[in-house]
Amino acid sequence: MTVASSRGARQQRIVDLLGEHAVRSQIQLLELLAAEGIEVTQATLSRDLVELSAERVRVGKSLIYAVPGEGGDRTVRPAPEAREVSRRLAARCQELLVSAATSANLVVLRTPPGAASFLASAIDHGQVDGVLGSIAGDDTIMLITEGPTASETVAATLLSLSGKDPA
Repeated sequence: MTVASSRGARQQRIVDLLGEHAVRSQIQLLELLAAEGIEVTQATLSRDLVELSAERVRVGKSLIYAVPGEGGDRTVRPAPEAREVSRRLAARCQELLVSAATSANLVVLRTPPGAASFLASAIDHGQVDGVLGSIAGDDTIMLITEGPTASETVAATLLSLSGKDPA
């Protein structure tokens, strides 16, 4: 993982971490950042959370940090449970994945017209092992992976979730 070298990069990583983990305290968030090589003071982290409009929301009996969604929906949402994320990814693959092809460290996925961004979002949030990032068009997604072996594994995993056989 690359160290966040700017305030914007650090704040984006904070948003990502709050979306991935049920963070109960600033200390816990400092530890998550430090584990990735991002050293920040508690005062700076506190300012970042204010700038990001982070709030503590009740989930069960605990309070956890959450940030508003992007775009039109600015509702503060806590990190989803891993089960929910994997169910969402499997459902999106079943509904939307038409085909998958690999080339070196790339996986090219096909979807029905207009559906690529929905599947790409599910893959991004599903944190599929070996995927470094995604680019979505109208009906095509390009996944950048850690290498040729990862590409084959990712394609097979997504096709398996979709219920389609590898071609």
